[in-house]
Amino acid sequence: MLESPTTKIGMPLEEFIRLYDTEGPFELINGERVPKMPNVAGHGEIVERLYLAIYLLISSKQFGKVLREMPFVLSYTPNWVTGSRIPDLMYYTADRINAYKEAYTDWKDKPYILVPDLVVEVVSPGDNLGDLDDKVNQYLLDGVRLVWVMNPQKSRVSIHTLNSLNPFTKFETHLTPADTLSGGEIIPGFEMAVAKIFE
Repeated sequence: MLESPTTKIGMPLEEFIRLYDTEGPFELINGERVPKMPNVAGHGEIVERLYLAIYLLISSKQFGKVLREMPFVLSYTPNWVTGSRIPDLMYYTADRINAYKEAYTDWKDKPYILVPDLVVEVVSPGDNLGDLDDKVNQYLLDGVRLVWVMNPQKSRVSIHTLNSLNPFTKFETHLTPADTLSGGEIIPGFEMAVAKIFE
């Protein structure tokens, strides 16, 4: 009995870069291109506030690298993209980003082929919360260690991690404006009042 051929999910890296450049930002999820929609001003303000707070800390201490609305891709074979994501903010620890840049001398000519340590998503008024929860789960399954979801409508930050002993058990913590957001072991020394994030 003949087995039916399987379709390889994804696309060549060169095609991914070309389409991203000519047709605009998109995520590649389960083989489907999902266009990245423009953000509203309030959304951008929150991203900017967080970016600057993290950047000011890490630039002096050389902890790592923080980036805004940049894609990272998943690739398990050379020059083939199996998936891509565009978080509102992503952060790499110094040891991981430095090792990546040493291993790939042409890293400047590609999207980051490296899963971040931390990603941040800001909830926009039109976002489907079920879809956002699926996105958080996918980030964690992809290998992201920490996900922060900023919800300006509720002035709440949700923190998501996976249990290190059981990678299918998700931990979730909620912070209110009375709390302080901490970078923990991923961004040592980072603290920001939740109230300040949403001011």
